[in-house]
Amino acid sequence: MKALILGGVRSGKSRYAAELARQQGCPITLIATGAALDDEMAARIEAHRANRPATWAVVEEPTHLAAALAATAGANRVVLVDCLTLWLSNMLCGDDPDALRRESRSLVETLPALPGHCVLVANEVGLGIIPVNALARRFADEAGAIHQGLAGICDRVVFMVAGLPLTVKGSAP
Repeated sequence: MKALILGGVRSGKSRYAAELARQQGCPITLIATGAALDDEMAARIEAHRANRPATWAVVEEPTHLAAALAATAGANRVVLVDCLTLWLSNMLCGDDPDALRRESRSLVETLPALPGHCVLVANEVGLGIIPVNALARRFADEAGAIHQGLAGICDRVVFMVAGLPLTVKGSAP
């Protein structure tokens, strides 16, 4: 099973994705893409750590997501990526202007061949107003393109609203 869980900020995406991962009955590896670049983000990361089951393996990888997935996926395993939106931010704000294209392509090529289960979490940012600056517009455009590509590959796509899952593709668990 490959699943994409989309929704707004505080919509319940991470909670739902964790529950979906647990339902598979397999060992879970979390790939965390966030980086503690300021005190507020450090506090968010610490809160996630405190609420995460101690039995989960954790890989912190802010940029090379496809390689991390390939290295951690396995039959009878679940890899949970939280989240694609932070990964996208890391890619857009990095020093290599070609990294996003290269890493996005690698992600789309790698995901279908991965053994086991994969649950991807991402913020849906395309539902609001068009951003006023070029970087924010590019971010929304890139997120939309990545989400469309991954939704085409995934068996299940769920959109979270106010903590409630709306199954967009596939069957509800």
